[in-house]
Amino acid sequence: MPTETLSDQILRENAAVFEAMVNHRFVEDIVLERLSNQVFERYLVYESAFVETAISIFAFATAKARTIEQKRWLIVVLDALANQQIAYFERIFAERGIDASAYDVNRPEVEAFRCGMLDIASNGGFLDTVATMFAAEWMYWTWSKRAVHVAFVDPHLKEWVEMHADDDFAAQAKWLKQQLDEAGIALDASERRRLSAIFGRTQQLEIAFHDAAYG
Repeated sequence: MPTETLSDQILRENAAVFEAMVNHRFVEDIVLERLSNQVFERYLVYESAFVETAISIFAFATAKARTIEQKRWLIVVLDALANQQIAYFERIFAERGIDASAYDVNRPEVEAFRCGMLDIASNGGFLDTVATMFAAEWMYWTWSKRAVHVAFVDPHLKEWVEMHADDDFAAQAKWLKQQLDEAGIALDASERRRLSAIFGRTQQLEIAFHDAAYG
């Protein structure tokens, strides 16, 4: 039996790329209260397109989940994505006067992230999707916990950060971690390394995706 949990191994092996993402220019600009409206709005359009893809990603995970408990959890996640996060974007676009069609959501860095994550979910197993979404959600929760204390001027940015620092999002990130740790007990070293590599690849895609918000 491994002495280190799978999630701890993954975070240790990918510490450099994870730190690069949670300290990305985008995050630092939020923490230092200097993120421009232009960058934030471009990011919102790109992220909205990804969240639509995330519905498909979690649908694949739901189909491939091994237990009814896992499926029930993921159905709740799907509901939150479709009826909370998508609704957030629809409302914010209307309130800010953002025309999403004016942005190129198919630019290489954005499409690579969206298609790369979807490819893992559609062609990989349940744990592949868990590993890639653990990468995304643990990252968001980590930096949002740090940023949530900022005295935001922009209420929409404040809402976005708070959404990723709240207890519901934390529970989701921790659930993904738990799924990895429970499965990791029975996995051999090569499979653990493979899942760790998926986590690292996701962080690299995230970095390029956030770079794209700067034009």
